[in-house]
Amino acid sequence: MQKNWVTGFPRIGEQRELKKALEAYWSGKSDFDSVISTAKELKKRHWNYQKETGMGYISCNDFSLYDTMLDMALTLGAIPQRFRHMQNEELYFAMARGTQNAVAMEMTKWFNTNYHYIVPELSPADDYKLDATKIIEEYKEAKSAGITPKINIIGPLTFLSLSKRVDRGDTFELYDKIVPIYEELLETIGTLDNEVVVQIDEPIFVKDVTPKQLSLIKPTYDKLCAAAPNVKIAIQTYFESAVEAVKVFVYTPVWAIGLDFVYGEENFRVLDELAKSNKLLIAGVIDGRNIWKSDIDYKKELLEQIAQKFPKERIIVATSCSLLHVPYTLKYEEKMDSEIKNWLSYALEKLDELSLLSKLFFDEKLNEEEQALLTSNKAACLSRKSSPLIHDKVVQNRIQKINKWERADRFEDRIKVQHKVLRYKPLATTTIGSFPQTPEVRKARRDYKSGTITEEQYKQKMCEYIDKCIACQEECGLEILVHGEPERNDMVEYFGEQLKGYGFSQNGWVQSYGSRCVKPPFIYGDISRPKPMTVEWITYAQSKTEKIMKGMLTGPVTILNWSFVRDDMPRSEVSKQIALSIADEVDDLQNAGIKIIQVDEAAFKEGYPLKSSKISEYERWAVRDFKLCVAPAKKETQIHTHMCYSEFNDIIKTIEAMDADVISIETARSGNELLKVFAKSGYKQEVGPGVYDIHSPRIPSVEEIVKQIELLLEVLPKDQLWINPDCGLKTRKWEEVIPSLKNMVEAVSIVRAKLNA
Repeated sequence: MQKNWVTGFPRIGEQRELKKALEAYWSGKSDFDSVISTAKELKKRHWNYQKETGMGYISCNDFSLYDTMLDMALTLGAIPQRFRHMQNEELYFAMARGTQNAVAMEMTKWFNTNYHYIVPELSPADDYKLDATKIIEEYKEAKSAGITPKINIIGPLTFLSLSKRVDRGDTFELYDKIVPIYEELLETIGTLDNEVVVQIDEPIFVKDVTPKQLSLIKPTYDKLCAAAPNVKIAIQTYFESAVEAVKVFVYTPVWAIGLDFVYGEENFRVLDELAKSNKLLIAGVIDGRNIWKSDIDYKKELLEQIAQKFPKERIIVATSCSLLHVPYTLKYEEKMDSEIKNWLSYALEKLDELSLLSKLFFDEKLNEEEQALLTSNKAACLSRKSSPLIHDKVVQNRIQKINKWERADRFEDRIKVQHKVLRYKPLATTTIGSFPQTPEVRKARRDYKSGTITEEQYKQKMCEYIDKCIACQEECGLEILVHGEPERNDMVEYFGEQLKGYGFSQNGWVQSYGSRCVKPPFIYGDISRPKPMTVEWITYAQSKTEKIMKGMLTGPVTILNWSFVRDDMPRSEVSKQIALSIADEVDDLQNAGIKIIQVDEAAFKEGYPLKSSKISEYERWAVRDFKLCVAPAKKETQIHTHMCYSEFNDIIKTIEAMDADVISIETARSGNELLKVFAKSGYKQEVGPGVYDIHSPRIPSVEEIVKQIELLLEVLPKDQLWINPDCGLKTRKWEEVIPSLKNMVEAVSIVRAKLNA
């Protein structure tokens, strides 16, 4: 038995090689062979990194050209009818990104992370057929590279739970169609080698599980374990505890069970029962979701606590989840403060930690290099606890003296004043905020950061681009404008760079979806805002148009959830500090004459705990901090917010409690289903449902947007509706944006004429 286990590895490439290869292919600058070549090179490199650091169980099939849930759907033959005339890479990317004639499959957050997965679409009318080509080829690739890998697949119960049916029925009614394909898959895997370890990810069991889900564990895994006697099945859970499911899994023939002991402290409760079985425990103790260096002494103590309840010889030391959720390596971070850098650990560094920890835990002798690494680890952890970079008494004193936690006026009173001041029509048109980030814009930002151009030259280039964005919006006929955000690399990193207590990286890229990567900042100390962050850009934009210009901010909960957060104080206290900084910006913007301020909380739902027992506490401080950050707003200042990829059914009252005047939401891939929740709850505030999907390059026609608006009007009255795309336009091209917005405005004009008639 090997002694350590890497749950999964990042795949985009340490220099974003896969991203670049994919985008070159999509734009027609290269062929698909170049994508495959890049992918093969990356897989081999990643396997070797893990092998060289002494990793025991290394994965294959954790790599994907877009998304592993999409890969699993294709493996099972779960292909929606609208794509069935396609094959190979055309089919694969059409399902993920759509085509001019076929809308892409829905995309949503992977549990409470910032990674997005493609939601499989199932239908009782469809037949499913195994295609194990990708899995077989990757296993053989790994073997030829000198690695005998474990194979990662998404488990059937998680797959069914996270899929949707096109007829809105229960996906589990298709259990008898899907599970036999899994049996066939495991039979096929069994032919690959004398013995094969298969990691079956079943993270659905860290959520509040239903009796149906629990009842299916034993019959499912009795079948799967019997499919191929030489296949060892390891059930992998992560992000939280999985106590109820483990109590059932112990009665199945699975070989091992993976539990998260970083974010699932309740997993200790089930160790006694698990110990009575003959199974192995994959103990996730190296944090796969945050970038702080592990305190190796503490982690060893944690493992010893586990070993008091579970036989040490049956423990495999592991990462808490896939390292997909952290950046690659610190070796490219050349500009970072050396003291702060010494506190951090990215994916490659976590491999070293895992190797060191497993050796210490199993009483293996350390070599000179490993001993030096342990000494360095102790010094770094001690430095972080005592550094003056961490604590700011001014911030702490201000927090204690907060006396205004929310706006003074009720929505019903505010909205009347706002309509008089702003004078916008029903179905007012706007966008969510960002416009295309062209190569020229990105180059200007890079040149400014590297010192190639002066601040004055940089500002001139940004202002020229803002002028272009305004001209485009006026040409399209939009009513409420935005400045386009050319100065912002990312909606969180931009603010993180300007807040004290925040750190940022050169190469800390993490995959968000497909080729889309984000570079989250990290919070290492107390947060404050030294000076205004957006006022200069927004007021410049407002000076160039007579139309109303929205101020654009990112909300405290999203900044928190899309950052790597310090782990030495509660997240709720960190959020409160951020909220005060945003409140200062809101006040400065309105005092500078900005009448509408959008405070985006795109990641509000993402931060929800996976267990319902923990939700009310999160909602309490998350709502508190949104209201705190807009508390300075006068009644005539209209506060907007934006949320995306959210199922709102269970949080509609919480959204109402946030008390924003207007909320825009992502609905383009789900018709008017999300909007029905707002109507059913009696939601009073105004709503801007997305009328077309910006995550696809296709240009929506006037007719389809008219139809979408008419669907919205079936649910809410025109006076309550705004019309906008479903998200920012940063990732799109101008040749897609302009006709799409023109079509949107024309569609609104048609609908208004019908309503007036």
